[in-house]
Amino acid sequence: MGVAGTRIMEATRMRKLLIWGASGHAQVVADVAQLNGWRVGAFVDDSPHSLAGTNRHGVPVIGALDVAKLLEDGWQDAAVAIGHPRVRLAKGALLESWGFHLPVLVHPHSSVATTATLGPGTIIAAGAVINPAARLGRLNIVNTQASVDHECELADGIHICPGAHLAGTVIAGDGVWVGIGACICDHRRLGAWSFIGAGAAVVDDVPANTLAVGVPARPRGSAPYAEVLS
Repeated sequence: MGVAGTRIMEATRMRKLLIWGASGHAQVVADVAQLNGWRVGAFVDDSPHSLAGTNRHGVPVIGALDVAKLLEDGWQDAAVAIGHPRVRLAKGALLESWGFHLPVLVHPHSSVATTATLGPGTIIAAGAVINPAARLGRLNIVNTQASVDHECELADGIHICPGAHLAGTVIAGDGVWVGIGACICDHRRLGAWSFIGAGAAVVDDVPANTLAVGVPARPRGSAPYAEVLS
């Protein structure tokens, strides 16, 4: 890791991380954070069937109304561990409006090129690969053993699911979901809020708000998180 990396780890251990979400994905995010030296202090769950008042592996689950008290106590850092892209972006914006910082969390057993850029709140899971000159926006998830190849441009709130792969120079708009095991050919464009089904092979551009499934992938109506147009 080197001297500089050791100093970063030592500094991080002095700070607690709030994780918004308490699902299985939240446990993955907590693991990535802990492997980077963070101390997970609490999970937040404000869902209709909230787990507030319980704990996850000894870490308390609290409700949204308790977050103000954490700010008073000097908490500064938070991660959003919610799969739904619109909810993830909304919670991230809310946390930042309250003064929280959204760190980038990268699993130590992943590979991120030195020329790649990762936006605030982005999570890179175990075995993921981010290749040179790839640019990722805010609050993206590149999940277990997924890959983003050279010069891809990903906007905000994107989820590259486990085992999914983007070839070089793919451009993806806000809120795109690339399902587990899907593959995207090089130079393709994925419109905002498009949803690529599990195992799909995308060989053509996918319009915004479109569900695309199959091999090769074909449009099958509106995406689950499609933008509501007036």
